[in-house]
Parts: sequence; structure tokens; C-alpha cells
Amino acid sequence: MSLENLSNEIAATAKAEAKAIIADAKVEAKAIMAAAKTEADALSEANSKKASREADQVSRELVASARQANQKRLLIAKRKEIESTLSSIRDQVGSAGMKGRSAILKTLVATAEKIAEGKMIMRPVALDRKVLDKESGSFTLGDDVDGLGGFILEAADGSVSYDFRFDGLLDESWAVKLPQVNDTLFG
Repeated sequence: MSLENLSNEIAATAKAEAKAIIADAKVEAKAIMAAAKTEADALSEANSKKASREADQVSRELVASARQANQKRLLIAKRKEIESTLSSIRDQVGSAGMKGRSAILKTLVATAEKIAEGKMIMRPVALDRKVLDKESGSFTLGDDVDGLGGFILEAADGSVSYDFRFDGLLDESWAVKLPQVNDTLFG
């Protein structure tokens, strides 16, 4: 065999080996690309699911927060309405023109006479002094006291005191009737 033939044969073998190596490299590159694509797809899907779960969680938290804020605003609005209602009632009860005012005062004086012991002083709310002056019976009229109406009955020595002012009576009645007021205002 001649040198030229040997050289051609070596070149052909080298070309064949190079083609085989290139073919193997292409197959390996395709396998690597396929594995990388599969891994990328899996990561993408996992990240997408994670993002979706996080978005759902944030959405639930935002809805819960909004509901809580709405409930708080509603409670504040209800409290303001109840306070406004009580203020309106106080204004009516503290008005000289309140219907039935003198009848209420007469009833309070009658109740006071039943529980009075010894000499007692009636301290009227200024608004009701004129009516109580006529209705005071055996009680001595003393200095005025603050209030929406009515009077305070005191023992002459100051040892005992009874509060017949409208303020206290209204507060007691308000506490008892508040559920009904709530129901009437807000259903």
C-alpha cells in the first residue's frame, strides 16, 4: 500500500470518526436541550402554581381586610347614630316644653314623699323649680342642681340623698331599652 492510499484511508477514517463524533454530539445536545426544556417547563409550572397560590392567598387576605374595614365603618356609623339618638332624646327631655313634664314631676314628688324620712330638702333642676315649688309638699326647696329635669332629695344633715333627676332615670331607661332602640334603628 502506498503512502498516499494510507493517507487517504487515515483521512477517511478520521472523517468518519469526526462525523460519528459530531452525530453523537448532536444527539447528546438534543438530549441535553430536551432535559433542559423539561426541567424549565417543570420549574415554570411549579412557579406558576406557587404564584397562583400566593395570589389566591393575597386575594383572600384583601377580601377579609376589606370586610373587616367595612364592619368597622358600619359599627362606627351605628355608634354615631345611637349617640345622636340619645342626644336628641336628652334635648327633648331637657326641654321645658316636653309633653307630660309636670305629670312626671308630680309622680316623682309622690314617690319621694313615700321614702322621705324626717326633714328633707328638695334641690330642683332650675328648669323645674317653678312646678316643684308648687308640688314640693313638706319638703324645703334648696339650691338648684344641674340636670335635664327633676330634683335631688337630701336629708337636712346631708346623710342621705335620693336622685330624682331625669338624667339618671333616662340613663337607666336607655340601658334597658337600648336593644329595642338598636332593633328599631338598624333592624
